[in-house]
Amino acid sequence: MAEAGIRLVVGLGNPGEQYEQTRHNVGFWLVDAIAASCHQSFRSESKFHGDLCRVTVGRADLRLLKPSTYMNRSGRAIAAVARYFDIPPEEILVAHDELDLPVGSVRLKQGGGHAGHNGLRDTIAALGSRDFWRLRIGIAHPGDKTLVTGYVLGRPSKEDDGLIRNALDDAERTLPDLIAGQFQLAMNRLHSQR
Repeated sequence: MAEAGIRLVVGLGNPGEQYEQTRHNVGFWLVDAIAASCHQSFRSESKFHGDLCRVTVGRADLRLLKPSTYMNRSGRAIAAVARYFDIPPEEILVAHDELDLPVGSVRLKQGGGHAGHNGLRDTIAALGSRDFWRLRIGIAHPGDKTLVTGYVLGRPSKEDDGLIRNALDDAERTLPDLIAGQFQLAMNRLHSQR
């Protein structure tokens, strides 16, 4: 029997024009791309502390969320949507920037810690669970931990931007597998890329 599939995809990022093109917002980039390819748009939903979009992939309904709470309070929005639509953590995918992966790589995993990522830290606390899925989008590390804040809040180079967007395309192509609960298949596809 297949596992229950993904019903909510959350892109982590910061709201506001000044953050739109920054590395920290690559999670937003993914859900924006999914919404665009499904010809749907986000609506601001104050009760969910974010922007929500409903799309259909194959025959399945999928909700997309961009928290408007800033990164370090993302869990508030995710928990509000999960409670309202009765979506357990195992059926949530959180897409976020990952310093520990090279630019242009993307990895899927379930559970684990937050590795210092404030968006994940708040999500774990708000859901009371680590069992949600993570789509880790590689942005590489600037080399010195004192440079991290400026780096994640900066824009990638044109070349890195292209590599990240290619990786997001790869991730988007695995959506049918993720919705169907075919996580190993999705992992095999993503982890064999680049």
